[in-house]
Amino acid sequence: MRNFGQLWPTLKRLLAYGSPWRKPMAIGVVLLWVAAAAEVSGPLLISYFIDNMVAKGDLPWRIVAGLAAAYVCLQLLAASLHYAQSLLFNRAAVGVVQQLRTDVMDAALRQPLSEFDVQPVGQLISRVTNDTEVIRDLYVTVVATVLRSAALIGAMLVAMFSLDWRMALVAIAIFPAVLVVMVIYQRYSTPIVRRVRGYLADINDGFNEVINGMSVIQQFRQQARFGERVGESSRSHYMARMQTLRLDGFLLRPLLSLFSSMVLCGLLMMFGLTSTGTIEVGVLYAFISYLGRLNEPLIELTTQQSMLQQAVVAGERVFELMDKPRQTYGQDAVPLQSGAIAFDNVSFAYRDDRLVLQDINLTVPSRSFIALVGHTGSGKSTLASLLMGYYPLTRGEIRLDGRPLPSLSHSALRQSVAMVQQDPVVMADTLFANVALGRDISEAQVWQALETVQLAEMARGLSDGIYTRLGEQGNNLSVGQKQLLALARVLVDTPQILILDEATANIDSGTERAIQQALATVRQHTTLVVIAHRLSTIVEADTIMVLHRGQAVERGTHQQLLEAKGRYWQMYQLQLAGEELAASMEEESLIA
Repeated sequence: MRNFGQLWPTLKRLLAYGSPWRKPMAIGVVLLWVAAAAEVSGPLLISYFIDNMVAKGDLPWRIVAGLAAAYVCLQLLAASLHYAQSLLFNRAAVGVVQQLRTDVMDAALRQPLSEFDVQPVGQLISRVTNDTEVIRDLYVTVVATVLRSAALIGAMLVAMFSLDWRMALVAIAIFPAVLVVMVIYQRYSTPIVRRVRGYLADINDGFNEVINGMSVIQQFRQQARFGERVGESSRSHYMARMQTLRLDGFLLRPLLSLFSSMVLCGLLMMFGLTSTGTIEVGVLYAFISYLGRLNEPLIELTTQQSMLQQAVVAGERVFELMDKPRQTYGQDAVPLQSGAIAFDNVSFAYRDDRLVLQDINLTVPSRSFIALVGHTGSGKSTLASLLMGYYPLTRGEIRLDGRPLPSLSHSALRQSVAMVQQDPVVMADTLFANVALGRDISEAQVWQALETVQLAEMARGLSDGIYTRLGEQGNNLSVGQKQLLALARVLVDTPQILILDEATANIDSGTERAIQQALATVRQHTTLVVIAHRLSTIVEADTIMVLHRGQAVERGTHQQLLEAKGRYWQMYQLQLAGEELAASMEEESLIA
């Protein structure tokens, strides 16, 4: 359980985001005080009317009409000022949320990839969307309400003490009781609010998982099970929200209304026990009116604790993401001049308890073709990720162009080293945008890359050419076309080192030939690192390194490894047998 002092650092940081909008918010505060003065002046006019006109039986119509007009004008002025103040605070709130979302998205984009190995996507989405919306309420509702209530309470206290200080002392007896209620409310509501935010993030995470895996869920008829999982999070969220509502219903309006009733009884007793004329009827009316109006801002101040705590909890979640260590790069901004690679005793573990790569040593000359092979889990893709600089090494060193990989800047590393993955990402954008990816690349360069990977003919057949929008995740492209598109976006600006992570594992023979021809074209200008599933695609490699359980167990050319009759020879024989079996089965089906 935490007190306000523990919440203050996060709240202070959230409020600091409003500093660029200090001027409109300051104007809004001034408008609030003027509006509060206008609201409070209404009962003063009525009090004057009762004590100086009604009580004396003197009702000159001009003065009465003037008082009525003044009362109406004051109420209209207060409403207009509240409207203007609301616009100013909403403008500031929208600006704050925009800046927060920009910062938290920038932080998410700069997270080390190891964070995404353990961080559910739905949790990230919840922080960027739901949590920032709650923070918006801090400015739109909490700050505005607190300032408005403070202005109204302050103006009413000034008016009450100016009318009768004795009755004012009775009226302010409500404040200690309200303070006790606020402390109790904050004590019990904070953990509930934190659970509400956590359950909402679980709901987002569940929906994200269901939507991304919809085809698998329907294929294996798991709709009911996944629906129950999301439903469980929704029920937990509902129960936590109901706890908050029950707390509000018990501690807020009923108790505060009871306190107001007790103070009202005290005012009536004072009026009845004092001698006639000491306290006038108009003054009593004004106090009753102020007491009724005082109850509402006090309730609002107390209820804002819940929204304040939600905003602080949301801020904690957002700042937790923003404050996490970011992907680090070096200061060497000079692009690689060659594609030379050196692994010196490289060892790596995703977690401290188990090494997935052990003492890897390898020297790759510039413009050469190196292939990595091995069974699933041998460490091939991990080695490629280390070469991309995605993870820090546990032990050893990787050097590119003779320079330690961690010393290279972000621009130098990403400009010089590129990877085509087995499952390429395709954005729901145009073909041109998917190839260019925001880089300063001309149409001619895009067409040249498409020609190289043999996608130009397909692009010409599209309704709007390279400006045709592709579907979500490229669902209007075949698997092979997605792979060729991923290769085109790399070859449009050929890197010094090109990594293919099983890029030919799930494609047809025609697409495989297209990739092979494209690689043959660029091989004179780049160093190729190919993680191979089909061993027939790497027979021309200068060096083949065989990995087994994170260790390099064999290396050499295709012919040398076959002659050694080791693990590579076994893998090659198994693939040949599989291909022969598939071919014979295809012949039998044709004969049948």
